[in-house]
Amino acid sequence: MKAMIMAFSVYSRIPMPHIEWKEGSMKYSMCFFPFVGAVIGLCSIAVRFLLSAAGCGALLSAACMTALPVVLTGGIHMDGFLDTVDAKNSYQPAEEKLRILKDPHVGAFAVIYGGVYFVLCLGLFSEVDTKAVFLVALGYVYSRVLSGLSVVTLRKAKSDGMLADSAKMAKPAVKWVLVVEGVLCIAAFLLFSPWYGAACAVLGIACFLYYRNMAYRKFGGVTGDLAGYFLQLCELLVLFVAAFMS
Repeated sequence: MKAMIMAFSVYSRIPMPHIEWKEGSMKYSMCFFPFVGAVIGLCSIAVRFLLSAAGCGALLSAACMTALPVVLTGGIHMDGFLDTVDAKNSYQPAEEKLRILKDPHVGAFAVIYGGVYFVLCLGLFSEVDTKAVFLVALGYVYSRVLSGLSVVTLRKAKSDGMLADSAKMAKPAVKWVLVVEGVLCIAAFLLFSPWYGAACAVLGIACFLYYRNMAYRKFGGVTGDLAGYFLQLCELLVLFVAAFMS
């Protein structure tokens, strides 16, 4: 329970009981990272049904659905996305890119690509029907399973930082728990829709391979910001499939 509370405390803004942070609990907290996605997914389904019942239009509904994950997570993963696009587009050596990731200032590319991301989400959510929102909800879980696996399996760009510390403390069993959660998530995709579910699963894995290659080539390994960047891209791809399905 402490490991789960710690996962929700770090990766969401959902109120949690106050607990003492212990290394023993942190060793297993990454197992519960996908649970944060499950709660976001359930909230998304509930909000979509409430908006539909209230007779809200497609634009207002899409705006609420776009904002909801950011509100529930506090924007922690979007922050990583924005930092990463700034660093990627600097075309500097890896050391300078890593410095840009830590820079608290917002660059022009972060503003531009952040706007593009939210405009795309708004447009895609306006096309997603009530049935396909279940696919989006599963995407919140799937993206966190893959992001968690990157934390415990991929080479790190730095020996310090939140991601490196999480990887050092994680037990070997965490990797296999995430693998099982990933298999269950893919099974849920396929049960929901064999074709569109398979598309979501394949696109997620393809995005993971792109993320690994990009991180190794441009940054020398993965960081917490890069993991957030991947998570946002993965969710966007699932949203594309859900909009196409609708």
